[in-house]
Amino acid sequence: MSSGPERVLIAVEEPSLRSDLRRTLEVLGFEVGEAPDSEIAMTRLRMVNYEAILLDFPVFGAAGIAVCNQLRGIYPRLPILILSACDCLENKVEALEAGADDYMIRPISERELSARLRSAIRRLHAPTVGITERFAVGDIVLDSARRRVEKSGSEVSLTPIEFRTLQVLMQQAGTPVTYAALLASLWGQESKQHREHLRVIISALRKKLEDSPSRPNYLITHNYFGYCFRDNK
Repeated sequence: MSSGPERVLIAVEEPSLRSDLRRTLEVLGFEVGEAPDSEIAMTRLRMVNYEAILLDFPVFGAAGIAVCNQLRGIYPRLPILILSACDCLENKVEALEAGADDYMIRPISERELSARLRSAIRRLHAPTVGITERFAVGDIVLDSARRRVEKSGSEVSLTPIEFRTLQVLMQQAGTPVTYAALLASLWGQESKQHREHLRVIISALRKKLEDSPSRPNYLITHNYFGYCFRDNK
């Protein structure tokens, strides 16, 4: 991780909101770039090695999904954080399924915004040294070093947050992981409000990894407790 301030690009259409966010983040110690639209955001990402991008969508619809998909395809590990005035489950699901790492509701406190951004950037730079690199259960294989997941020999495309979730569960295969522990592993201290997000991520993983998502063989729910990735026994 760089020794200087964390570099964040804010892609926000509304000038006043973009200006307010820039001032806030600079006071919080971030190095900030601005983009009024996705085209300029892509240009700035090519010019500067940003460590996170903060996107604002008043209504997260087709345009937001397209931007997320484009970013995720070009920058597979870049933390993408959505900032929106819309607090509805459908929008959150769309954002996470399109590759976003986080979805925050405006207005948001400076402390929470800073914590979520820095948590995402820490995960980006987290070393893999000391972590078992390869997990294989049944026909599912996760290779941490290559950041690759396979099912029956074919690669499965996962978003960064989906990969991390699966990695945590496969590291403890056969042992149920509590909701609290899994949330803390993924989002750190600011994790309680992500319970909804976690359900969306598990649902997405089941669609990609299970033969029958409604009757999962690998990703097992332990009601009122957490989730478990089954072991080979």
